[in-house]
Amino acid sequence: MSDILQTWKRLSDELEENELLLDMALEETDQETFKDVYEKTGELRRDLRSIELRQMLKEENDDKNAIVSINAGAGGTEAQDWTEMLVRMYLRWCERKGFAVQIVDLLEGEEAGIKNTTFTVSGPNAYGLLKAESGIHRLVRISPFDASGRRHTSFAAVLVFPEVDDRIEIEVKQADLRIDTYRASGAGGQHVNKTSSAVRITHLPTGIVVQCQNEKSQHRNRDIAMKILRARLYEREKRLQQEKLQETHDNLDEIAWGSQIRSYVLQPYRLVKDHRTGFEKGDVESVLDGDLDDFIEAYLMSRLSGK
Repeated sequence: MSDILQTWKRLSDELEENELLLDMALEETDQETFKDVYEKTGELRRDLRSIELRQMLKEENDDKNAIVSINAGAGGTEAQDWTEMLVRMYLRWCERKGFAVQIVDLLEGEEAGIKNTTFTVSGPNAYGLLKAESGIHRLVRISPFDASGRRHTSFAAVLVFPEVDDRIEIEVKQADLRIDTYRASGAGGQHVNKTSSAVRITHLPTGIVVQCQNEKSQHRNRDIAMKILRARLYEREKRLQQEKLQETHDNLDEIAWGSQIRSYVLQPYRLVKDHRTGFEKGDVESVLDGDLDDFIEAYLMSRLSGK
């Protein structure tokens, strides 16, 4: 927070200085000073947007690296070619950001394009930014694969996940445990345990029950039971994480008409429009070349204002 306040104070001081320069330029009709004021204003505007963007990226996992999966949808070869165009678009965006990309999996189409691919993106707030791209992307164009030159609509799904540390830390609070001791069962006679050395531990929040009675020492049985409990809690947490990822997949709409988040229209007009925010841009070439920041910021701003 102190870093943001320091940046804000710097911008405030620089804005004040720029206003003084503007007054001087107006008094003396100094074109060179006008130019300096104009350039400084653009610089201040960019710095302010940077602060706003940092404030938008405060959700859980926003600071993590990203895992991006792109799958061709309805449209056959057309959709596979569209998927390859999207892959190029995101790789160019990552290049602009200075983010590192590693292709994890890639399946090429039989005739052209890409059926599906998965890659990781490493860089500051990679997931926080790229989560804006998760959804169905629709392309409308004259097909290069249609000899009749007809207009085709293609779809591809973009899924973005945070790259989380797979080391799961299991914290077991003493208040969450009910520990019971009892006599261990045995063969009888001289082998019957006269003390309550067996241990049963119940983890109250989850209802998981573990027990151990193999050792003569209650302390040793308790240690072993705790190890078993931690292992079971670890497996439970791992399963919950996998179910959460699967739920994200299952909730994704069908990769087809009516469920798109963004349309890229090349014919009969040229326009890229995000259907969630209403933001649009006519320079389709620059967008397909990785100029996505305006779309990402509009999405993040809409989420922020929605809260």
